[in-house]
Amino acid sequence: MIKAVFFDMDGVIFNSMPRHAKAWEMAMHKYGFNFNAYDAYLNEGRTGASVINECCENTYHRQATQQEIEQIYHAKTEAFNSFGMPEPIEGISDVLHFLKEHGIQIWIVTGSGQHSLMERLDKHFPAIFSRERMITAYDVKIGKPDKEPYYKALLKSGVEAEEAIVVENAPLGVKSGKEAGLFTIGVNTGILDPKVLKEAGADLVLPDMKQLLEYLRDLKI
Repeated sequence: MIKAVFFDMDGVIFNSMPRHAKAWEMAMHKYGFNFNAYDAYLNEGRTGASVINECCENTYHRQATQQEIEQIYHAKTEAFNSFGMPEPIEGISDVLHFLKEHGIQIWIVTGSGQHSLMERLDKHFPAIFSRERMITAYDVKIGKPDKEPYYKALLKSGVEAEEAIVVENAPLGVKSGKEAGLFTIGVNTGILDPKVLKEAGADLVLPDMKQLLEYLRDLKI
């Protein structure tokens, strides 16, 4: 019996990853880092500071300074905002309404720290999400791929591990879900090779939200 589904946001709820990837690429290049769109997809799920630190360690073999983190993340945010707001992922609305109709808890577990997040969710999915059922960058110290985000969601939800499912589109998110002991589905909505999600530990890899909905219906929840 499934009682809760934990969703990543970027690339799962909103088709925002193409914008994030381009924004990261622009910001990193501005500050002299070799970082492309595919790298952005591979690093999706990390907090902004973690992405910048990882890149700095790979390039200069040191941690980024606080000033570097703030400057690069500000440049990334400005670029992202200039692209306009993304639309929901095709088919996700049907998935969410199916779960709500069956009384399943719906959670957001994201590395994002966007202040407008709840407003955007309410606009596109009225009465589906609540702030009480969200784990964001402000709620964690480590973040994905550590188990912390999904483990916190599991504890707050009050359900057992075998009663929850994680829906992710990124390898680091998949690792986080699996580390938390949860059945994790990779829905490959981006540019990654599907085997990347499988190699990260996904129990099931699907091509789109239509297939996810069919899977959930087959569970007879």
